[in-house]
Amino acid sequence: MTIKLAVILAAGRGTRLKELGISRPKGFLHLGDHPIIIESITKLLNSGIERIVIVTGHLAEFYEELKTHYSQITTIHNPLYATSGSMYSLYCARELIDADFLLLESDLIYEQRVISIAINFPQNNVVILSGKTNAGDEVYVETSGDTITAMSKNLSNLNHLPTGELVGICKISLPLFERMIDYAKTKFTRTLKVDYETNALVGVAQSYPVHYTLIPDLLWAEIDTTNHLSRAKEQVYPNIGVAELWYDD
Repeated sequence: MTIKLAVILAAGRGTRLKELGISRPKGFLHLGDHPIIIESITKLLNSGIERIVIVTGHLAEFYEELKTHYSQITTIHNPLYATSGSMYSLYCARELIDADFLLLESDLIYEQRVISIAINFPQNNVVILSGKTNAGDEVYVETSGDTITAMSKNLSNLNHLPTGELVGICKISLPLFERMIDYAKTKFTRTLKVDYETNALVGVAQSYPVHYTLIPDLLWAEIDTTNHLSRAKEQVYPNIGVAELWYDD
């Protein structure tokens, strides 16, 4: 099935970016001429995505304004963004998700090719892994055969050496999504701080195959901290060679 839907999680407060995170959402950081969320949206549209759902939270008005420029965008607000995790944000979008979809985070920069790799992966779900980045705050992924088994930021929590690092780009099938929702509901009775990756995906993967693909040389960065931002600006972004993008102010 051709993927036409993407979901972008954009509710985070960006507290580890200090003043930058207070004044604007992480997706509106500039590394080039345009906010990184615009660059991501452009890559998605160039890859055949026709609908983009953005889950908002902190400074939601920035993302609301995007809808005046992109008819493909729908927003849904997570009103509990300050006290919930990424899986709750995804849960907030459940009524808008009616097909297999790409799942991304708003604070990513990445090569265009990774979107095509995810869309064209032969299985109906896939978690994208990269080689070693030394970026700090990495999420390491343990696998068995062609599926994931565990994820952790602490290598000592894994039973085996990791296959790669979590990028924050996945292809999620509807059957997998339904299982993630069911898993999350059991956790939400105790806490809303449930992550889609280390909690829901790993939890479901114990009984349902969640596939992965490793792209050892992928250029990408997640921007959660000031160190991440410096690395993205100085090392990663200049090497990605982003095509000229436009944004109609």
